[in-house]
Amino acid sequence: MSPTPAAGSPVHPAPAAPRPLHATGPATAGLSKLRALESEAIHVMREVAAELERPALLFSGGKDSIVLLRLAEKAFRPGRFPFPLLHVDTGHNFDEVLEFRDRRAAELGERLIVAQVQDTIDQGRVADGYDPARPGSSRNQQQTQTLLDAIEEHGFDACFGGARRDEERARAKERIMSFRDDFGGWDPKNQRPELWNLYNGRLRQGENVRVFPISNWTELDVWQYIAEERLELPSIYFAHEREVVRRNGMLYAVSPFLQPQEGETVETLSVRYRTVGDLTITGAVESTATTLEQVVTEIAATRVTERGETRADDRVSEAAMEDRKAQGYF
Repeated sequence: MSPTPAAGSPVHPAPAAPRPLHATGPATAGLSKLRALESEAIHVMREVAAELERPALLFSGGKDSIVLLRLAEKAFRPGRFPFPLLHVDTGHNFDEVLEFRDRRAAELGERLIVAQVQDTIDQGRVADGYDPARPGSSRNQQQTQTLLDAIEEHGFDACFGGARRDEERARAKERIMSFRDDFGGWDPKNQRPELWNLYNGRLRQGENVRVFPISNWTELDVWQYIAEERLELPSIYFAHEREVVRRNGMLYAVSPFLQPQEGETVETLSVRYRTVGDLTITGAVESTATTLEQVVTEIAATRVTERGETRADDRVSEAAMEDRKAQGYF
């Protein structure tokens, strides 16, 4: 593996000399673990692009979707991606991540579609789930309807997502190609076999499919790939000082959308984020890791999943994620 940045290097360096965008396929004999995972993911992307008519790539500016972008470059460059980028924005995201999202799409010259949850609320299609006076509330569940509306508006028949099987228990039940019914719902008992890298992308009337090219990756694999490929990341993935409050065992960033409640104390701590999303339900972890090498070391030592440690919506119940996916969630 290529050396990671030494201490004192820029917090989120852009790749000065990116690795070549080499062609790869499903064959993995003789490849390192990361290159075998990369080859599988590129194969999945090419298969879907060839078999489906109107795919889209879900891109939030988070680390997993950044890896998907790199894989798409390797799969389709020097041509344009055969799909646009799509972000379902709750309106409560980190400014650093939104800036990165817009800049990265512009640098690649790819079309970015932003579907706003606020628009769905304004249209009366969902009620706003966020109440600043109610700790733990968010717009995360409202994302589902916004995504389904975007799929219908643009005629998408497939959406690439960055979900991994180690994220949450429900993810481990899902296949690389996750077929959804007319209402976007997922039935874990009704999945198609995926044998010998063969993927059946035939859709029935009204169906669409969520495709997870990095389903077989772990969080550590993602970070090691980012280090090896020298990929740029939003700065909040690295240790920085931020005002936070402790709530239900998690560290939440103080923001216009999340203010301290009675009895809570604002602290300034050195933190970083393992996952990014709606800041009203995304917790930080205390950390001093300011380089990729240090983050990889921290991730290798942890025994708690990123969503279990930093996403409040996955603590609602044992089946929280599975229930949302049955309703059409990513």
